Amino acid sequence: MKTALITGITGQDGSFLAEFLLDKGYDVHGTIRRSSVDFRERIAHLEGHANFHLHYADLGDSMSRSEERRVGKSVDLGGRRIIKKKK
Repeated sequence: MKTALITGITGQDGSFLAEFLLDKGYDVHGTIRRSSVDFRERIAHLEGHANFHLHYADLGDSMSRSEERRVGKSVDLGGRRIIKKKK
């Protein structure tokens, strides 16, 4: 079975891509930030699927990103929040 990793799976593009890949027979792994646990309505209908897996990850952490080497496809749709301090 082909495997895909999608960062930003709770977003619009990530959720549509996850559904598309599941329909194509992929084993889909998605990463979410711990702060996104309340924003999963776009993927709620996929969470019972046997080939759908969620993982908590921080895209700024190299250990979290090391999982990308283990999958056939990796799609990075995760946004980075960069907040500048006001002077």
